Amino acid sequence: MSNDFSEKLNRISKSPGVYIFKGKCSDSAQGGFCGDQILYVGKATNLKNRVSSYFSGRDERVTVLSMMEHVKDIKTIETDTVLEALILEANLIKKHQPKYNILGKDDKSFSYFAITKEDFPRVLIFRETDLKRDENTKTLFIGRGLRFSKIYGPYTSKKQMETALKIIRRIFPFHSRSEKSEKGCLESQLGLCPGPHDGRISKKDYKRNIKGIQMILEGKKKRLVSSLKKEMEKFSKEEEFEKAADTRNKIFALEHIQDVALMGDESENEFEGVRVEAYDISNISGENPVGSMVVFDGQVPNKSEYRKFKIKTVAGIDDTRMMKEVILRRFRNNWSQPDLIIVDGGKGHVNMAQKVMMELKKEIPLIGVAKGPDRKKLEVVRGVFELDEKLEKLISDEKFLKRITDEAHRFAISFHRKLRDEI
Repeated sequence: MSNDFSEKLNRISKSPGVYIFKGKCSDSAQGGFCGDQILYVGKATNLKNRVSSYFSGRDERVTVLSMMEHVKDIKTIETDTVLEALILEANLIKKHQPKYNILGKDDKSFSYFAITKEDFPRVLIFRETDLKRDENTKTLFIGRGLRFSKIYGPYTSKKQMETALKIIRRIFPFHSRSEKSEKGCLESQLGLCPGPHDGRISKKDYKRNIKGIQMILEGKKKRLVSSLKKEMEKFSKEEEFEKAADTRNKIFALEHIQDVALMGDESENEFEGVRVEAYDISNISGENPVGSMVVFDGQVPNKSEYRKFKIKTVAGIDDTRMMKEVILRRFRNNWSQPDLIIVDGGKGHVNMAQKVMMELKKEIPLIGVAKGPDRKKLEVVRGVFELDEKLEKLISDEKFLKRITDEAHRFAISFHRKLRDEI
């Protein structure tokens, strides 16, 4: 490490924030970087520790080693919270399109927050593959049959986005279901949905919540807090004390955001952004058959996306037809599309699943994982669609395959036991 960088690293604070690596001049064979070109933007819970890790020599990934050869300067921007660092990182990536943030990524790696264009807008998370630009307006995106008024991103971690949205939603609740009703809605009971369709919040106050979320996603938290303080004073003068108290609570929450859930291992997940779905069937002599779907973001389980199915159309013992029913029912829903499907079983299960995919006109790679009697030895059966380099590397990890298939089996078994216990 050069003395210049040693001095810079010593001056970096331990606060949350964003770090920026800038490029240096080099010959064209090395990429032609010159001047203040931004090479990479990253976020950190602890800027000093995160930036120093690049100079420790422990990270031997080719892309990191290549990037560090060209780094001329380091800039850091401190934020009050990790949440603000996450949002600032996304805004800077969108603005500058840094080479090493984009390198090796495809549109399946990035996700976006989207504000729906409805009477009572929702805030949803989509992968880039779920979105497309409206050819007529050129400004709006369409995804899953919805129209959006605002799109924010790209973000590199869908899991962190989901965590961030949970934090934001506690301050500015909104309706998230496609149904225009709060009947039987658990989120409404938990205070995460303000009940716009039940008349518990006016359209004006609901849109004030959405505006607050937009300002957070635009990195305007300080301006938002200032605006809310003025609103609180106005409500107090007009003796709307309930609204004044609610606004005061929002201000307090914004100034004391608890984003511990966003703090974790900052080492980059090599497979982050890869949605993998694994399926399993559980039944005893054909009784109370059920199916399970578990979802991993790369090598990390995303339990909020797990789904379970009661088999409805198959009598007797026929795991293959049961699996077919589960897959067909899964793709009738507007859930995020997987990058890889894993079915429990051998060639027969794979052939069935492949046929279903073709009927649905979905070119999604899939494999079958057949287990031996002791559930230790794994045999991978491939479908007809080729896997890209990242997926090939992922499925070459037998520990991962065992973990995700065991998790699908565990989830199916637990659901099956629950149904048996209810009889």
